[in-house]
Amino acid sequence: MIFDILTIFPDFFRSPLREGVLHRGIEAGLISVNPVNLRDFTSDRHRTTDDRPFGGGEGMVMKPEPILRALESLQISPSDAKVILMSPRGRVFDQSIAQELAEQGRLVIICGRYEGIDQRISDHCVDMELSIGDYILSGGEVAALVVMEAVCRLVPGVLGCGDSARNDSFSNGILEHPHYTRPRSFRGWEVPQVLLSGDHAAIAKWRRREALRVTMCRRPDLLERARLDPEDLKLLDELREEKH
Repeated sequence: MIFDILTIFPDFFRSPLREGVLHRGIEAGLISVNPVNLRDFTSDRHRTTDDRPFGGGEGMVMKPEPILRALESLQISPSDAKVILMSPRGRVFDQSIAQELAEQGRLVIICGRYEGIDQRISDHCVDMELSIGDYILSGGEVAALVVMEAVCRLVPGVLGCGDSARNDSFSNGILEHPHYTRPRSFRGWEVPQVLLSGDHAAIAKWRRREALRVTMCRRPDLLERARLDPEDLKLLDELREEKH
């Protein structure tokens, strides 16, 4: 998986790429991250990447020329890569989109700044606009890191254990069950007895029940589109009775 990141702050990515899952994927040769400095594709001595908006108004707008030149320098075709613009107007990024993007061989992510980028780039060069939530950041770099990490986790071999990503919250439509580790008793707080029983079927049922419980309590909206079987529906009925 190749990530090309178009940004005016390429050094922003230096530290994150030396840590955690992204670093592991790079070291294993499973992913490659290429920060592209948009200022290298300007044509004036001040390396200007923004200008005042036509029609007036507050703020500045990122110019189209440096972005298009940077895209052209990558020599990609529509079949080679998907071009993504991080934008508050985009689709809200979620696990299903991460899974969709993980099937691509190459992602080009444009990090906007100021009031955004010239609309002509979005109209003619961008395949998908993505947002990581209903709030405003100073630029798309933080959002690009979120997308890269979520997608990187789904690249086979990056996590080491294939089940880790498959069992994450949202991967099967609901939140994940609670987790416990040693010690068994901590300040009088005990680990649920079923997890110590060695009964794998009982443990699996408890985990599914607790996953449904936490989803019902914290994100009931997820249950409306989750993949639930008859046993899940039965457990939800029991949980609702308990709640009332």
